[in-house]
Amino acid sequence: MANTVIQVSPAICTEIKKYYKHYLVDKLPPGSIFVAKLPSCTITAYRSGKVMFQGANHEAEAAKWGNSLAKRQAPKTKTSGNPLPSDISSMSVIGSDEVGTGDYFGPMTVVSAYVKREQIPLLKEIGVKDSKGLKDDQIAVIAKQLVEFIPFSLLKLPNEKYNRLQQSGMSQGKIKALLHNRAIDHLLKKIAPEKPEAILIDQFAEANTYYRYLKNEKVIIRDHVYFSTKGESVHLAVAAASIIARYAFVRAFTQLSNEAGFTLPKGAGHQVDIAAAKLIAQKGIEALPHFTKLHFANTEKAKKIARK
Repeated sequence: MANTVIQVSPAICTEIKKYYKHYLVDKLPPGSIFVAKLPSCTITAYRSGKVMFQGANHEAEAAKWGNSLAKRQAPKTKTSGNPLPSDISSMSVIGSDEVGTGDYFGPMTVVSAYVKREQIPLLKEIGVKDSKGLKDDQIAVIAKQLVEFIPFSLLKLPNEKYNRLQQSGMSQGKIKALLHNRAIDHLLKKIAPEKPEAILIDQFAEANTYYRYLKNEKVIIRDHVYFSTKGESVHLAVAAASIIARYAFVRAFTQLSNEAGFTLPKGAGHQVDIAAAKLIAQKGIEALPHFTKLHFANTEKAKKIARK
């Protein structure tokens, strides 16, 4: 099973145990001091100070607490379309990223952000990095600073519209492509006549597939466009876009929780099924299109729970 191991101080170990207190289990392997079992990650802390994160979400959970003990390497990226310029990390770049695509509740959110080469040291100074390695409160602090001096374009897709598009036969990949293209177009107009040296999209589809999704669009941004997985490790503009998108998503998520009358869980695990069933019980099945992405398997699971 894939895993990440970090080394922490006794104080941090205690903090980790407290953070996951609702997931602690009684059965402990030799040499361990606690085990927490989350839906997508098992966390085992040892007397040596090492903490191992195992499961599908191991990297994201471990990143909340420290750096992996594995050999430090630049994240492996995959690109398509135009080869990345060798010096892209130091260029003036528009980065584009999205959040919310894997969450049953909450809106798909896309942000394009423009970072000039002379702003890169400042972004590093205020802590800009992959948003998956930041807690929501850290994201809020950094995002509030970024929006003061970084030109950006933010698009949030309400679930009602997302569901209409999906039910019309549009795939999630095509929806993402449309939003990225429009966010980039909006940002280019905002910064005109200035032009970025490159446009980097955090790759969710091969370049030819991305442009096929856009074939019926009136405006298709192609010049100096590059695609790379782990785009936040290629240029901080993608990391900045991800942080602003995450901040907007969390705020929208909080608003949805207020409308629901209880805290909605993120992701698409079992706790989401339970929350959706509660929503059905309190507001009726007709409330789901406003709060959720209906085509997720969580919908049918929630219906079964609600019928019990």
